[in-house]
Amino acid sequence: MDKNLYQGYVKILHNELIPALGCTEPIAIAFGAAKARAVLGQFPDRIKMRCSGNIIKNVMGVTVPNSGGLRGIDAAATLGVVGGDADRELEVLEGITQEDIEQTKRLVAEGFCQCDLQEDVENLYIVASAVKGEHSAEVTIINRHTLITKIVKDGEILFERQVGRESPDHADKSLLNVKDILTFANEVEIQDIREVIERQIHMNTAIAEEGLNGHYGAEVGRTLLEYYGEDVKTRARAKAAAGSDARMGGCPLPVVINSGSGNQGMTVSLPVIEFAREFGVSEDKLYRALVVSNLIAIHQKKYIGSLSAYCGAVSAACGAGAAITYLSGGGVQEIGYTITNTIGNVGGIVCDGAKSSCAAKIASSVEAAILAHYMACRKHSFQPGEGIVQEDVEGTIKSVGYIGRVGMKLTDTEILNIMIDRVNVDEV
Repeated sequence: MDKNLYQGYVKILHNELIPALGCTEPIAIAFGAAKARAVLGQFPDRIKMRCSGNIIKNVMGVTVPNSGGLRGIDAAATLGVVGGDADRELEVLEGITQEDIEQTKRLVAEGFCQCDLQEDVENLYIVASAVKGEHSAEVTIINRHTLITKIVKDGEILFERQVGRESPDHADKSLLNVKDILTFANEVEIQDIREVIERQIHMNTAIAEEGLNGHYGAEVGRTLLEYYGEDVKTRARAKAAAGSDARMGGCPLPVVINSGSGNQGMTVSLPVIEFAREFGVSEDKLYRALVVSNLIAIHQKKYIGSLSAYCGAVSAACGAGAAITYLSGGGVQEIGYTITNTIGNVGGIVCDGAKSSCAAKIASSVEAAILAHYMACRKHSFQPGEGIVQEDVEGTIKSVGYIGRVGMKLTDTEILNIMIDRVNVDEV
């Protein structure tokens, strides 16, 4: 494999597979608010958040981690100001104390934080403004949950980065394609990816077990095991769903994310880990399979974008299904079939924000990916011209990416309108 391509793929894994505490959208809110306070240099009198519709959508229904059960942008932002550590980025709320929570509750009740919808901006857009008397600090985050593009203090620009221009160590995801991903998975030196993959296995397994042992959300994972049995197909779905149950329910355990999402990070990894145990494969083979699942998911998301009306569980489940086929000895053709079959089945699941039902969408997507895998094992695939299926898997991935990024823009807007009561569905 070309050396530069090889190093690019290693960099993608190291950049994308990072730990995060809680749902990444409220964490990004807390990070922005904590950074604004740090720039201000003192505790503010008030904080104002301006956010895109996708950010609002993904914060409304999910519990802010380490918050004692609080929800919403005002809670996430205020907690970030009160006790957040911006230097920890996606683990900004790791050090929150009970005293911080009580102070946050008081400030939220007093209207300390104002939240406004910012329209006609990038899907991932956050501006946090902290004000103390005549002094102010403003932090802007665009396109990635911790990507600060502008810092302003008292009207003076301290830092600015052109939107769309990443840092020099950013990995080029345009390099990704299914064939090269499989070549890389087969050839990668395990020591080059061991740290990130080990961390993903450890952290994501821990929160899945917590979700199965505790009472979180709608208990989708526990329900699957209780009523569907405990074969590998059910365990794979239940583990991924249980991780989401816990995460959406405010469990303080961190997870390793994929494409900026903890739910997607659990979906690409936990089913693969479960099938690897069932098959009795070596650790080396499991690591390579997780390389496949993670990169296939990231490959799809580069076309869709970080936030969309297209449910990210589907692209993540495609990655998991591809890795299960890889574990079974499948090659480029069979893995292409698995991806195509998954997209052709559940490509229409919409994202209506982060909340407890994400666990059910994950379970449905993983079920579709497992079916897609078994179809691929029998050399069956949906054919070009059938719906959005194209001549090859790369074309199919691009077509669903176009739908998620462009075709579902209006859907995204109308979902948000329903969520924030801008429309009366009884009058439709």
